[in-house]
Amino acid sequence: MATPNKKNKYDISFEVFPPKKDGEFEAAFEILNALATHDPAFISVTYGAGGSRSGKTVEIASYIQNKLHIDAVAHMTCVGSKKDDILAVCKALKEQNVSHVLALRGDRPKDMSDEQFASREFAHANDLIDFLRRNTDFTIAGACYPEKHFESFSMESDLNNLKKKQDAGASFFISQLFFDNDYYYSFLEKADKKGITIPICAGIMPITSSKQIGTTVSLSGSSVPKALADIIAAYGDNPEDMRKAGIDFCVRQIRDLQENGVKDIHIYTMNKPKMAAEIMANILR
Repeated sequence: MATPNKKNKYDISFEVFPPKKDGEFEAAFEILNALATHDPAFISVTYGAGGSRSGKTVEIASYIQNKLHIDAVAHMTCVGSKKDDILAVCKALKEQNVSHVLALRGDRPKDMSDEQFASREFAHANDLIDFLRRNTDFTIAGACYPEKHFESFSMESDLNNLKKKQDAGASFFISQLFFDNDYYYSFLEKADKKGITIPICAGIMPITSSKQIGTTVSLSGSSVPKALADIIAAYGDNPEDMRKAGIDFCVRQIRDLQENGVKDIHIYTMNKPKMAAEIMANILR
């Protein structure tokens, strides 16, 4: 997979996270087996801040790549990492035939002092992308933010940073989750005017519980449209109805994207293969 949208008319990909405990790998593999039945373009695997779960990321990515024969995209964060740390993870990934990474700055670890944060070796994700381009032969993805990164002063500033990632060597982007497609369409227009020419996968997270929305919004900075707020108000106290309504909202969001020419969709599965299957049964392939 050099870039998305090379295999199917619509390329659907998934994100998963590694198990927190070693004894949970078998269950994680079963989740991956179920997701693999949908023939995703790739499956990305998250990575703890400062490389706190890099070993688990490598193991899950290896299973995706070598057992399921699906392209694995290993997340790689750099906020708390030295260059040698990054090279060690790169070596481990290459030993497992994993050749795609998603280069991220990552969230600042809670125990990272102001001095450590100010003197970090990788200030921004584009620094990591440039380092990987110069020191590895990975295909590198970057992240983008349809409603801008919460630390950016403006959308213009954020788009300038996005262009730096492309210029540093990113081959495609995966977007932060969003719930209002109009923000995404506007973002695509602005990115095009800024000279962003590489593919952009639309990141979509299904909201299947009322508790999930608070955590998701606080972490992502994504706005909640009235249609989704109404669903939460109507069904939030009924878990099964909320789950069904949330999946329906997600399906309608993806179908609208597809009908408006968006080819590459990245679904944040939250390691829920049943939910992913219900979505996949109702969108275009």
